[in-house]
Amino acid sequence: MFEKGLLAKKRILVTGGGSGLGAAMGRRFVELGAELIICGRRLELLEVTAAKMRSDFGGKVTTVKCDIRDGAAVDAMMDALFREAPIDVLVNNAAATFIAQTEHLSFRAADAILSPTLHGTMYCTLGAGKRWIERKHRGVVLSILSTSTITGRAFTVPSAMAKSAVLAMTKSLAVEWGPKGIRTVAIAPGAFPTPGASGQLRPEGRDEGWSSRNPLGRVGEHSELANLASFLISDQAGYINGEMVVQDGGAHLRSSGAEDLLQWTEAQWEKQRAARAKS
Repeated sequence: MFEKGLLAKKRILVTGGGSGLGAAMGRRFVELGAELIICGRRLELLEVTAAKMRSDFGGKVTTVKCDIRDGAAVDAMMDALFREAPIDVLVNNAAATFIAQTEHLSFRAADAILSPTLHGTMYCTLGAGKRWIERKHRGVVLSILSTSTITGRAFTVPSAMAKSAVLAMTKSLAVEWGPKGIRTVAIAPGAFPTPGASGQLRPEGRDEGWSSRNPLGRVGEHSELANLASFLISDQAGYINGEMVVQDGGAHLRSSGAEDLLQWTEAQWEKQRAARAKS
């Protein structure tokens, strides 16, 4: 649907780019002419993903091992990347979540979600933003959020909190950094199943008919999200700033997506807690 060179000369960093939606977006960016950098904690996974992209599309795809929960590690990554050339786009994709009864969350469990989803996203945004401002370089920050920023969501409270905070950051920086040539935008995806997310959010025992109750009667295709992301980071979206685009088939107009869990028994929750403890 786009010209092949839509993202030519764009240097794009995608956090959590080794799998799932991060990899799907990265593939589309490379296909549209971008130079891609993917970062994450598992270098072997990043290398496999990058090799497949190079094989399929050619182009330059670089991998960086980085735990974005560590601000110093993020700063070191940004220093190394900007020494070669400034990045043009940061895609805040890395995040964590799982279902749990909120009163049973330990401090450690809450931090396991807040650290990458909120702190890591802010560290990466600040790391890119301050370097863009120092160099008077135009940039774009795209953050992958959730419709929980609109509806709230029971049983994934730390994630809903973190995503809502990142939306506040997106809106705030649009005003503060817009005059400096930096756009901040976001996507709130609905159900775009990935193995990792499905394992955490839709374990055995959850309602199996959820996708059919979407107003469009289906889940999203990864290519649909990748195309929207490609547009939002492109120069063609240059007048979109501080906005979050919802891409969920209208599901949030009907439900927050957590109502089935209100019917779970204590035995089902105990089984879920035990499964998490083993992992």
